[in-house]
Amino acid sequence: MSEELFDQSSEKEYSASSIQVLEGLEAVRKRPAMYIGDIGEKGLHHLVYEVVDNSIDEALAGYCTDIQVTIREDNSIEVSDNGRGIPVDMHEKEGKSALEVVLTVLHAGGKFDKGSYKVSGGLHGVGVSCVNALSTYLKAIVHRDGKIYTMEFSRGIPTTELKTIGTTDRTGTTVIFKPDDTIFVATEYQFKILSTRLRELAFLNAGITLKLTDERQRNEQGEPLTETYYSEKGLEEFVKYIDRSKEHLVDDVIHITTEKQGIPVEVAMTYNTSYNENVYSYVNNINTIEGGTHLAGFRRGLTRTLKKYATDSKLLDKVKVEITGDDFREGLTAVVSIKVAEPQFEGQTKTKLGNNEVMGAVDIAVSEALEIYLEEHPKEAKIIVDKVILAATARQAARKAREMVQRKSPLSGGGLPGKLADCSSKDPILSELFLVEGDSAGGSAKDGRRRDIQAILPLRGKILNVERVGDHRAFSSETIQSLITAIGTGVTNSSGEGGDFSIERARYHKIIIMTDADVDGAHIRILLMTFFYKYMRPLIDAGYVYSACPPIFGVKLGKKIHYVYPDSKTSEETLLAQAIERHVPTDAEGKQRKYSVQRYKGLGEMDPQQLADTTMDPKSRILQRISIEDGQKAYLAVSRLMGTQVAYRRDYIERHAKDARFLDI
Repeated sequence: MSEELFDQSSEKEYSASSIQVLEGLEAVRKRPAMYIGDIGEKGLHHLVYEVVDNSIDEALAGYCTDIQVTIREDNSIEVSDNGRGIPVDMHEKEGKSALEVVLTVLHAGGKFDKGSYKVSGGLHGVGVSCVNALSTYLKAIVHRDGKIYTMEFSRGIPTTELKTIGTTDRTGTTVIFKPDDTIFVATEYQFKILSTRLRELAFLNAGITLKLTDERQRNEQGEPLTETYYSEKGLEEFVKYIDRSKEHLVDDVIHITTEKQGIPVEVAMTYNTSYNENVYSYVNNINTIEGGTHLAGFRRGLTRTLKKYATDSKLLDKVKVEITGDDFREGLTAVVSIKVAEPQFEGQTKTKLGNNEVMGAVDIAVSEALEIYLEEHPKEAKIIVDKVILAATARQAARKAREMVQRKSPLSGGGLPGKLADCSSKDPILSELFLVEGDSAGGSAKDGRRRDIQAILPLRGKILNVERVGDHRAFSSETIQSLITAIGTGVTNSSGEGGDFSIERARYHKIIIMTDADVDGAHIRILLMTFFYKYMRPLIDAGYVYSACPPIFGVKLGKKIHYVYPDSKTSEETLLAQAIERHVPTDAEGKQRKYSVQRYKGLGEMDPQQLADTTMDPKSRILQRISIEDGQKAYLAVSRLMGTQVAYRRDYIERHAKDARFLDI
């Protein structure tokens, strides 16, 4: 056997000649995802962010006040600023202009020289050169030293020399580029995605104007769609924007702008009546979604200061429950933004900060400012402390409710939920759990399933909207108890962390939400997704949660039924018409054969075999994996659309009413 495996005569020689060295920007084109995340929609928009970040760095250095981003009619991008302009003089070491070096050499830029940039988001010097490498066309126009310079590139290679084309009385850089459609699978820019990031940058950098123009969309006057973003008060306005759909606990936003240990620290925070903690952290305008030392410093400073104030004010004297750090952060909305000259990120993706010195700086800044606020606002301070006490009491009640669920779990000797029809397989990787709407559909699913790997849990009615209630209410619900027990992982806290959750205990690696193809079914699906998002988010992150895709029509021709499945991009009327055209033959005179159409509003309208064939059989079914691409967007969507405030939902319905179809009215 070993002779077969290691027969050297059949192997290609592995020597020094086998080692490839990718020169210049070739590495970026060979492995683009390594530099920009992916080659889909996310990576496509990341190209714009890389160029804009350079302009923002100019703003941080104090040289830029206006940044304009234009989506041109041919789907190319133009980014223009009024900064100093990229240098164009000769680079001594490289023997070519600084502009060409910046655009064609990896790890080249002004961010390494702290005399030029004290703080910067673009640390590795790969940003704009990557954009160049991944564009079929890039043109740089530099206004500097009273002259206008230009240079053009294709796929990272210069196609023209550096040219002087005129004189000017302004400074700044304009970059025009068109992404390479041989690399990117998505090539169409989305106005909404870019507007979200530019709005965020405006909040993070008070006093800078960012303008987004889409020349592909025009109004009645023929003017392109344009939005301008400007924030006077920075993070204070950012927190109000994030929290605008919440009911405020206190009207004030505590806004801290200071410098500690040479580190500029800006924090804005407020409390609302919800049960969630919602904290965003940034380093040099980069959203550190995994947090890091600055977030740890913020939490430490907040908890210590609030606890000290509550103790000194004797507000905790009669409290019988233990108060933890999580309790101090329930209902908190905050943004932490710091600027660091030499940030140490964990990885190229820059999602977690590792600088130890930052923790103390943020801790001190938060402590000092919060201490002053609490002393000067005793009424608001008491409201916040009362909220903390309530959170601790509710947490204790929730713990008791969770313990009741755990006692029923199969791992601790109790039984599984009575309505659960479990599968015979004990291998979680192979096992699937179908969450089915209603007992009738549950009966069909039980009869049509593969008993070896498919478990069925029927759900009666609509589950509790967990976004509107506290943990203790949620865990007291019989339906939610059944869900938790059946899945077996336990739950996180409402913040998505902690709790007794362990993904290793998951009894199924596919949890499939299977509801009717009507409005009620969609509502139940959303309620379940809200539950998973709030208390079992690691299951979503691991790719364990799915939505079944049952057919919406059946076109019956003789004894055969052709099923029609929904498509998010095509209307149901069009899909039905296409299916009829495709499957119903016509005679010589152009007359169609006799056929009938059934609209499947409910799963119970299908017999077990039909349900199995169309929706449950691994060989023929369609499953949609539930995923979270943007944590901030996901939070806003859940909190606004599923929360207690009606105004945002009403606005959303009014804006999307024209898209609604097949309502039960």
